[in-house]
Amino acid sequence: MKKDLIKFDDFAKLDIRVGEVIDAKEVEESEKLIELTVDLGEDYGTKTIFAGIKKWYSADKLKGTKMLFLANLEPKKMMDSYSQGMMLAVDEEGKPLLVTLDKSYNNGLIVK
Repeated sequence: MKKDLIKFDDFAKLDIRVGEVIDAKEVEESEKLIELTVDLGEDYGTKTIFAGIKKWYSADKLKGTKMLFLANLEPKKMMDSYSQGMMLAVDEEGKPLLVTLDKSYNNGLIVK
């Protein structure tokens, strides 16, 4: 599904960063959620981010993975906590495909 065109100013509002999953655990009360602790580098530090990927991915296999995250997303209450960002993934017929990065990328690098 093709989306509407946006202005560059709209894209520039997004702060997409390299982040490293330093901890991940399945949310027992949820069929979908994994709670990630993500190091987003010096500007943002460590944030809690929930991802609805439990059906396809094991929390243990996510630890140490580097991926792209939307760092400046307004916090959203989920379960008894807040998700403070969003993991970026590719959608293939409803299944999220994680876009992992080389471990040599520094946490907090900015996508421009």
